[in-house]
Amino acid sequence: MTKLTFGAHPYLLGFEQLERLVERTAKTASEGYPPFNIEATSETTYRITLAVAGFRDQDLQITVEDRQLVVRGRQAEDTGERVYLHRGIAGRAFQRSFVLADGVEVGGADLDHGLLHIDLRRQAPETVVQTIRIGRP
Repeated sequence: MTKLTFGAHPYLLGFEQLERLVERTAKTASEGYPPFNIEATSETTYRITLAVAGFRDQDLQITVEDRQLVVRGRQAEDTGERVYLHRGIAGRAFQRSFVLADGVEVGGADLDHGLLHIDLRRQAPETVVQTIRIGRP
C-alpha cells in the first residue's frame, strides 16, 4: 500500500510548500529553551512571549526569514571574577523559530521584566471570485 503524503493528495493542488513548512516546524518543536507562550489578543492579532531573564535588548535579535520568525539570543561573556556556589539561571545562547502563515506580519517587540513580547497581526485576505470563460484562447 502506498502512503499518500499531504502535498501529494490528488485534491490538494499546489500545497507542496505547506508540507515542507510542516516538516520544518516539526524539526524546531524539540527546542525547550527559552520557554514561551502564544496568545490570541484579538481575532487578528497574536502575542508571543518568551522568558529571556538576564538578556538585554542588545543580546536579542529578531528576524523574519522566508515566513519564519527567528528569535536569537546571545549574552556577552561574563568577564567578572565571580565564584558561583550554584548556577541555576540559564544564560546560554538560543534560537527559537516560529513559522508564520501568509499575511501574518510582525507588529513590534518589547522587552519588559525579562519577558520578550512579539506582537503579530494577520491581514484579512480578500475574497476573490473569478469567472472562467469556456472557449479557445
